[in-house]
Amino acid sequence: MPTEIVPDVYDITVGTGRDARWRVYLFDGEIPTLVDTGFEDTVETVADAVDDLGIVPERVVVTHGDPDHIGGLAGLVDRYDLETWVPTGVETDVAVDHRYGDGDRIGQFVAVHVPGHTAEHHVLVDEERGIAVLGDALFGSDARGLPAGYFVLPTAFFSADVAAADENLERLLDYEFDVGLVYHGSSVTENASEKIASFVDFAGKPS
Repeated sequence: MPTEIVPDVYDITVGTGRDARWRVYLFDGEIPTLVDTGFEDTVETVADAVDDLGIVPERVVVTHGDPDHIGGLAGLVDRYDLETWVPTGVETDVAVDHRYGDGDRIGQFVAVHVPGHTAEHHVLVDEERGIAVLGDALFGSDARGLPAGYFVLPTAFFSADVAAADENLERLLDYEFDVGLVYHGSSVTENASEKIASFVDFAGKPS
């Protein structure tokens, strides 16, 4: 079942495993929007959750090209005839309506290029609602066995360039948001941008 994280923003969990969880987010509003698509074989899971909510998505925005974020794109576009927004440089198996990059506006979101996890990785910030969809720029701290409510970097195993992923978090400091939505671990629903700022500040201090 989908979970309403904050009003009109839903966490749709498409799968779980040992110490793992995979998600899609649905934002209701003037143009209902899916952020990311899950795997190719979880399209029905997303569709069932959407049907339960009674919200028909009209747009999908992909944060980056990992299979758990873009794998279901073709199936969901076929089912809902979605307007598609995909970062420049991410390969897809569908025709893309809009390519986007750093600073571009997508409805209520502004795209922030935060490479490191992947070269084309973007965070989507909705400052009006005070929400950032962080993609895999950060994980919830409990994904690494720590108490929930904070952020950690994905390990080097999950990152193309973990040093760049760390350094490029500074790009988020120009934005304020209370809620930081992650795909692995628990999302942070209080003081998210402040916690990222503290994380960046601590990481930048000399030992």
